[in-house]
Amino acid sequence: MKKEIQISLLPEQVFLEEELLKSVSLFLKLEKERINHIEIIKRSIDARRTPINYQLKAHVYVDEDFTEVENTFNYQNVENSSDFVVIIGSGPAGLFAALQALEFGVKPIIFERGKDVRTRRKDLAILNKKGVVNPESNYCFGEGGAGTYSDGKLYTRSKKRGNVKRVLEALVYHGADKNILVDAHPHIGTNKLPQLIASIREQIISCGGEIHFDSKMTDIAIESGKVKGIVINDNLNVSCEKLILATGHSARDIYFLLDKKGIKQEYKSFAMGVRVEHSQILIDKLQYKCNGVRGEYLPPASYSLVEQTEDRGVYSFCMCPGGVIAPCATSEGEVVTNGWSPSKRNNPFSNSGIVTEVRWDDISEFHSYGPLAGVYFQKRVEEKCWEIAGQGQKVPAQRMIDFVEGVKSEDLPKTSYYPGITSVQLSDVLPKFITKALKEGFKAFKSKMKGYYTNEAVLHAVESRTSSPVRIPRDKESFEHVEVKGLYPIGEGAGYAGGIVSAAIDGQRCIEVIVNGKALD
Repeated sequence: MKKEIQISLLPEQVFLEEELLKSVSLFLKLEKERINHIEIIKRSIDARRTPINYQLKAHVYVDEDFTEVENTFNYQNVENSSDFVVIIGSGPAGLFAALQALEFGVKPIIFERGKDVRTRRKDLAILNKKGVVNPESNYCFGEGGAGTYSDGKLYTRSKKRGNVKRVLEALVYHGADKNILVDAHPHIGTNKLPQLIASIREQIISCGGEIHFDSKMTDIAIESGKVKGIVINDNLNVSCEKLILATGHSARDIYFLLDKKGIKQEYKSFAMGVRVEHSQILIDKLQYKCNGVRGEYLPPASYSLVEQTEDRGVYSFCMCPGGVIAPCATSEGEVVTNGWSPSKRNNPFSNSGIVTEVRWDDISEFHSYGPLAGVYFQKRVEEKCWEIAGQGQKVPAQRMIDFVEGVKSEDLPKTSYYPGITSVQLSDVLPKFITKALKEGFKAFKSKMKGYYTNEAVLHAVESRTSSPVRIPRDKESFEHVEVKGLYPIGEGAGYAGGIVSAAIDGQRCIEVIVNGKALD
């Protein structure tokens, strides 16, 4: 018989097989010999009190054998299929749209402006060591999109918009650790994502799909309100009637192109702020209430903070335990920060974005740019940070308490940001409304997480690419652009997702709608 249980256990009772068996048998008041298998369904940490516990949901097989069922996907050979879709971008939205197309027997043809994961790594090394930005190959552009080299967090709140489990199962099918299926906050790690992305590419190509790198869409052919084709690299004409726009939130050239073509776009609020770095030992102490030695069965601690200030919220974003702050500029003359963690999250620092909302009314100076006001606002702040920090990939930085008290930091500790930091009054580069909100937020966090508010923490500016500042409007049912037939804007760049899983779901649903006329969830 199969019994479903929910049980609270100490970390070692979860990860030591004999201890887990003993604990479950005591819980069920059964002899250990009767338990043939314990299948963990969900696993989460409860750090609200000491000792720290794991909350487990599990299926226990009593006097019954367990047979593991491998997830399968019906990827069809589409080499000779006359039904095809063109996909711009090979981030999670584009790749999962392609995988879904294979399951429906539709040939996906992907055009990616950047390079494959292996070649892309060389450009990242040059960016980190020499501060030289390749505008087509960086932390945002290239195979796998921004997520490939910026962490691989798989947690999402968009569970009502699609099949999260199916996305995670597809990732496991292509090489991800099975633990992502059970962990409450699943994570792959920047060191493991490239191999997984390459496996997805191989799947697409082996089934007859196409992926073209170094292939930037530079124009769209539209006739009588319908997509007729695209131009790649200003010289290759590609005919198509189904065009999936799966570019990320940093592909500003796409927004400029759509604006030039008169294709409707809308301003979308987004968030901006700084990336703050603490020592991981400190965060472990604060969250686990330990002396800094958390033990081998607990992962590096994370945190989530939010505060409603006088007129807007301030919150943590993309928190990276045991992580690194990375240079995420996509053009020369700007600096942008983001964070990532390896799979073991074993770096000595933790980092997180601390950001606040940017609303239409906040940026009246940029209203003349219409729906692209947020893009130009982002650019202005990023360029100002680049200018003041030395016109390279160093970023402006300030100790946390110094920032709140308006004091320039006399010195700065070494941080994980490889290109380096420059001591700056961040109020000189951040807009006033953002500076005000962040100061109020940090002061509030002082009481919410005692010890977090410290001058040992360093703020790096600017955290500006939290989400798209533009929405490309589409019909809720057909996923088509509201004015252009055959144009399907999806994922983060179009303003419909926020992270790997939600973008992947959006890609899947788009194909379902194209093929079946509706999403299948």
